[in-house]
Amino acid sequence: MHIQHILVTGRLKSQIKQEIENRDLPQTFRFLEEQEVTSADFLWADAYVNFYPIPQFQWGNLRWVHSLGAGVDRFIDLKEWKNDVVLTRTICSFGQKISEYCLSYILQDLQHHHLFQKQQEASEWTPVTPKTLSSQRVVIYGTGEIGQEVARVFSQLGTEVIGVSLSGQKKAHFKHVYKISERSDFLQETDWVISTLPLTEQTYQLFNHQLFQSLSGAGFINVGRGATVVEESLLWALEQPFLRKAVLDVFEEEPLSPESPLWKDERVTITPHISAVTSAEEGIACFLDTLEKINANQILHNQVDLEKGY
Repeated sequence: MHIQHILVTGRLKSQIKQEIENRDLPQTFRFLEEQEVTSADFLWADAYVNFYPIPQFQWGNLRWVHSLGAGVDRFIDLKEWKNDVVLTRTICSFGQKISEYCLSYILQDLQHHHLFQKQQEASEWTPVTPKTLSSQRVVIYGTGEIGQEVARVFSQLGTEVIGVSLSGQKKAHFKHVYKISERSDFLQETDWVISTLPLTEQTYQLFNHQLFQSLSGAGFINVGRGATVVEESLLWALEQPFLRKAVLDVFEEEPLSPESPLWKDERVTITPHISAVTSAEEGIACFLDTLEKINANQILHNQVDLEKGY
């Protein structure tokens, strides 16, 4: 494939433009604000670069779409995806960032940070022994690049790590990997569940009443996609002995509505989709590397399988 005309929009537009100006590239670029993009631009371009499709997105003469983020569900949700259009996504240090995010909240819990903070405010001296990571079982839903890196970090710290995926294929750093369709007896003795799942037909609302009731006082962290969780089921599980706390970085609708009951639930920690923010440097580097590989007809390790959704 030979890419010549590239339309770039979105929040990294200016940084990409600055980087392109420092390079002698044969392609022609248009850097536009999202609201400035017209039908004529899609007819001119054979490549579109952004985090998501803008409201006025059209296929035009596009042959390549590149997501500046790891998630591509908003692109895949486009009606009648053209089979001759290649979709790629950004792959960078998301695994490391998400590992650190999850580790920080689990350590905070094991070390009783909130308890000791309350004791300090009350000038109270009541020793409580912290738990260790080596005493924990963590189940990671999603065993792709991000899930594998999370598993590597926790397993190296002595944690028992179980994986769950569509295929159940064995992966490094997981003690076992189960299929999503298999029975979930192993969840009974799980301390933490971490979801790194993409949003697909198979993962939509996977975390529902049936799954949550397999747990016994576990913590839940969602750094995958919000629509994999039924919010009502999550709130119900927190009222039962199934879940004792949840750390949520992603939601079906973002920003999260001010009316959502999640905001006021003391057992829930909310962060505004920051567990793996794409830096300008990472986004630009991945985009330029993909462009080079496309024009050289090389294998694209970040090409999205449209049937699988990732």
